[in-house]
Parts: sequence; C-alpha cells; structure tokens
Amino acid sequence: MPAIQIAPSILTADFGRLAEQVREAEAGGCDLWHLDVMDGHFVPPLSFGREVIAAVRAASDGRFIEAHLMVERPGEQFADMAAAGAQRLIFHYEAAGNLDRAREHIGAARALGCQVGLAINPETAVRDIAPLLAELDEVTVMLIRPGWGGQAMRPDLLTKVTDLAMRVRAEGVALQIEVDGGVKAHNAHSCAAAGATILVAGSAVFNAEQTPQAALAELRGAIG
Repeated sequence: MPAIQIAPSILTADFGRLAEQVREAEAGGCDLWHLDVMDGHFVPPLSFGREVIAAVRAASDGRFIEAHLMVERPGEQFADMAAAGAQRLIFHYEAAGNLDRAREHIGAARALGCQVGLAINPETAVRDIAPLLAELDEVTVMLIRPGWGGQAMRPDLLTKVTDLAMRVRAEGVALQIEVDGGVKAHNAHSCAAAGATILVAGSAVFNAEQTPQAALAELRGAIG
C-alpha cells in the first residue's frame, strides 16, 4: 500500500486561535491542508474565502494547500484562491455541469500555475468523469453530502474509490485519489484499502477530546 497522506480540514478548528491550531497539526505530522470554501449556494453553509487561506499560508511552515471550492461558479474564484496561497484548486464536476465546461476550468487553473482536482458528489458516478482523468492531478470522492462537517461517512461509497483506483491503474495516469467526509480512525484503513491516497480529516483532527497531534497519531496508526 502506498504512503497515505492526511489533509486536515479546518472547518471544526478553533478560529480564535487558527494559527496555533495550524502549527499544532503540522507538529503532529499533517501532510497538507484541505481548505473548504463554501458559497451558501452550491451548498447551504457559508465558510470562508481568500483571507483564511492566506492566514493558513502565513501560519504554515510551507506545507501544500489545496482549496476545495464548493461553489456554484468556481472559475470566478480561482485567481483569488491562487493569490492567497492555494496550490491545488478543486472544483466540483456538478458545478461545471459537463465535460467541456470542466475542461475550461482545468485550463483556467493550469494557467494560474496550480494543480487541479475534481470533486464528485455521492450521486455522480466515476464513469461520468472518466474522460478527464488524464487531465487531472487529483479526484476527490465525497463520502458524504458536502457542506457540513461532522457527518458520518457512507461506507457504500467506497466502491467508487475502488472503481476509480482500478481505472487509474488501467490507464496508467498519475492521479491522487482523495476521500472527503466522515474519515475517522475506525474507517481510515478501509479508505486506504479501497484505494485512497489522501484522507481529508476535519472533526477527526480538530475536536474537544484530543489535541491535533494526538488525533493525527491515532489516524496514522489506524491506516495500517
């Protein structure tokens, strides 16, 4: 099994001491940052924008940052996210609506010097995005309905991860497979075994029961 990366999401972090929380997670060995930008339209909640991404960039020791754009018009935010410090821009296939529009977004992100990720909601099949795999750096498989942190993972959706991993191997493309939603210590091994190479973890890392360092150590140990 390849090395699995852990990407904390800060949705459940203490924003009153965000810089400290970033440093705590990095001391605990997080691999990269996954920052959820929500517009209140594509998903009901509002989260944050470029200012918070810039704050994480300033607090970080230089770790990779990806911006997960859960927004209706992701292309309109690409430049702001890149300027704030995001190195990979993840947009939703459902927001693009079709392959041609998705390719336009991919080109726009590349023009900014960013890597590109594509997220798919539970209702979207891997076959729907299969023609794009060679053009992407990452696919994010949502294991919950996007928008709210703290939801329980739907284990039935791991079959999509396995499907995607099989297609990636068959096509010989260099593609990260990320899972997002409800990742905890008790299911981290299943996510990795299904073929995920990046695990997004929000409430599993930032919670009242453990420090981020202890939570990350537990997750890392559970991957196996």
